[in-house]
Amino acid sequence: MHIVVCVKQVPDTKIIKINPKTNTLDRRSAPAILNPYDAHAVQEAVSIREKTGGTISVLSMGPPQATAVIKKSIEIGADRGYLITDRAFAGADTLATSYALFKALEKINKEIPVDMIICGKHAIDGDTGQVGPGIARRLDIPPVTNVIEVAEVNLEEKTVLIKRKLSSGYELIQAEMPCLLTVEKEINQIEYSPMPNMIKAARYEPIIWAVSDLENVDRVQLGLKGSPTIVGKMFTPPRPEGGKKIEGSPDEQVKQLLDILLEQKDVLTLQSSKQ
Repeated sequence: MHIVVCVKQVPDTKIIKINPKTNTLDRRSAPAILNPYDAHAVQEAVSIREKTGGTISVLSMGPPQATAVIKKSIEIGADRGYLITDRAFAGADTLATSYALFKALEKINKEIPVDMIICGKHAIDGDTGQVGPGIARRLDIPPVTNVIEVAEVNLEEKTVLIKRKLSSGYELIQAEMPCLLTVEKEINQIEYSPMPNMIKAARYEPIIWAVSDLENVDRVQLGLKGSPTIVGKMFTPPRPEGGKKIEGSPDEQVKQLLDILLEQKDVLTLQSSKQ
């Protein structure tokens, strides 16, 4: 069983700011972290490996400093990591990103055949959820999104039983392997890393590939050239205003509440009925 987890280095969106002149994320304003959904993807791969055996590889695209998220994935429990980094990848949108990762996965698959690819539901800096399904489409394998449980992996029949979340409930489906899953945070809890994993992560050096290391790459589909997406504007939504505190005796509080409700004419709709 060989599982590949696609991970991304993202800015911490709890801290990041938006550049008012360019309407883009100011990535220098926040520390870079492993995308939280991807951390759960790595943890789920570890859980599956505990039941089936096998190996876990992680794959990322980004600048050289993105090796940090691969090391973090090794700390969680991955066995090896690959980073594709090249100026040709710069400015990639989800279409160009899925193409670059697809070409890297083709090379990994030639080295060790891939049975399952796991991605986070989405990256917190883009929030599109498009890269995982885009990879699956290029590889011509089944994509299963919004996964909250990997119920069973049958290595003999090459199938996996999956529970996924829908807007109207849940769905239990069986997919053939190889397949690609995108997982929700609720699929698991990130466990504390044991000391051997932490030591291994600190010493680990990821396998780094440039565009020239990949095979049959159409450079027109990479980076800014291969990215049809145009961001018109980005902005920070206004913070919600705090509520009004009502104090005093119960009778006084009721009167204050009625006064507030009557001020909001759209809140109350008065109707009369004839007996």
